[in-house]
Amino acid sequence: MREITTETITETVAQMCMSANFELGDDVYAALETARTKETSPVGRGILEQITQNAGIAKSEGVPMCQDTGYAVFFVEVGQDVHVKGSLREAINAGVRKGYEEGYLRKSILSDPIKRVNTKDNTPALIHFDIVPGDKIKIIIAPKGGGAENMSEVRMLKPSDGAEGVKDFVVERVNKSGGNPCPPVIVGVGIGGTFEGSAILAKKSLLRELGSKHPAPFYAEMEAELLERINKLGIGPQGLGGNTTALAVFITTGPCHIASLPAAVNMQCHAARHKSAII
Repeated sequence: MREITTETITETVAQMCMSANFELGDDVYAALETARTKETSPVGRGILEQITQNAGIAKSEGVPMCQDTGYAVFFVEVGQDVHVKGSLREAINAGVRKGYEEGYLRKSILSDPIKRVNTKDNTPALIHFDIVPGDKIKIIIAPKGGGAENMSEVRMLKPSDGAEGVKDFVVERVNKSGGNPCPPVIVGVGIGGTFEGSAILAKKSLLRELGSKHPAPFYAEMEAELLERINKLGIGPQGLGGNTTALAVFITTGPCHIASLPAAVNMQCHAARHKSAII
């Protein structure tokens, strides 16, 4: 049994909170650069250039790439042979407090959704735990801004709707969103599970590296078709027109009940922030 201190976890999480908000991933940066060369709208090209310039300034100066520094969402894989000396959940939340304070990151979390009282330290984080073999802890942080999250949706389709029904739902959701989620977006799609399970699948989809393909040819083709349909909508960068509405569509599936076909779309703005660490 391997022991890990809460202090180690807290410090790791604090650094992740800052680096995720300061440093856009190389895959996203490359995708934005490629999109700029292919964008047919002069306005769209100008916006994509400004986005990449902004990302470069954020990284070099150690400042947030977006004023909305997000809900601190975590996916944590805990090895079954690990013992944490203290509360793992509290260690992560302490890291969020420390990182958001030291990084001068905006605190956006309310203790009550109706009374609207800010907790003033961006906690509690939303943490998804999974128990896995081994003696390590893998932590992934994905700060999620409110604009794109507000354009997300879960829909309980009929099994008879099939693949075409899912695809129509995804395109409809993106079209309705327009410029609200700060396109170009990454579209996470969860198919299967349950009502809440499909939403988690969709959010996990957003962790994939841009440029990657689904390992199953059927879903790889579906992703490619959806990306083409979405980019033909003409929404464009920041909703001002163009052929770059989305950088990618990522699908994750899971088993579901015979009577159900849950589908979820989780929208992600161009500031696709996520970092990982293994302790």
